[in-house]
Amino acid sequence: MTDDTRIEELIADLRQGPLAVRRSATAELGASGEAAVLPLIAVMQVEENDVRWYAARALVEIGRPAIEPLLAAMRATDDRDFRRYATATLSGIGEPAIEPLIGVVENADPDLQPFAAMALCKIGEPAVEPLLRLMRNPDPKTQERAALLLCKMGEPGVGPLTEALKTGNRSANNK
Repeated sequence: MTDDTRIEELIADLRQGPLAVRRSATAELGASGEAAVLPLIAVMQVEENDVRWYAARALVEIGRPAIEPLLAAMRATDDRDFRRYATATLSGIGEPAIEPLIGVVENADPDLQPFAAMALCKIGEPAVEPLLRLMRNPDPKTQERAALLLCKMGEPGVGPLTEALKTGNRSANNK
């Protein structure tokens, strides 16, 4: 666990340090865990893209504790650069971010849906089953969003989507 003062020092290193110092600060912030999440998100909201990249890398290392605060921060701002870096962070976190991202798609959150879609497509194969589950949702618009995401995913999503559509049509024809 890293104290607040050390987190501030490490964030200063992200902003101004030479490459080796920035990399070291990124690693230490990533190892700091949940205590560094909000300060790193704050940095991502105001800094230049180089600093955002280092902060995003640290948040990827922190993982699951960063997911909900990132989504909340994405909802609170319309800064597209921040949202892009937050999306990359969520896709870098990978599997732990799938269900919260699926929730964004399922609820048709207009501000975050494109970003959630990008992250799910980037995560790829681990997101296929949750998206197939969304296709069984009674809401046709939710089904459509899930199908489109599976298509956008390319190879990992198209085969399962095709199979699900065949199976669904057979079930409908047998009724």
